[in-house]
Amino acid sequence: MNAVTKPSVLFVCVHNAGRSQMAAAFLSTLASGEIEVRSAGSAPADSVNPAAVAAMQEIGIDMSAETPKILTTDAVKESDVVITMGCGDACPIYPGKRYEDWPLDDPAGEGVEGVRPIRDEIRTRIEALIADLLPADK
Repeated sequence: MNAVTKPSVLFVCVHNAGRSQMAAAFLSTLASGEIEVRSAGSAPADSVNPAAVAAMQEIGIDMSAETPKILTTDAVKESDVVITMGCGDACPIYPGKRYEDWPLDDPAGEGVEGVRPIRDEIRTRIEALIADLLPADK
């Protein structure tokens, strides 16, 4: 597929340590490289939430090497779809972009048991996003 026609998605959450990292890991894995994936936050944490890493590892997705990244205007400009994770983070608005907010619970301070339902909700939303962005008849 031509890189110009490959859709791109940016997941944004303030700390870029839990929800946005899980969403990016799901999209990267489930879309098999057919969608360009980014994640960032306006005030990135020092590291990814260990409970989120453990919850994803349970289902075979390793995001232990990921690090929180700062949100830049370039990341928004380069993305077709910008999804905030219910954390109230504000993104620059550019014409022609699709913006969504997914109201998800915050996994901060939760153990793996508390993160699992958030992880599962993110997976459901990612599967719907993939179905929307990638034609089934490829």
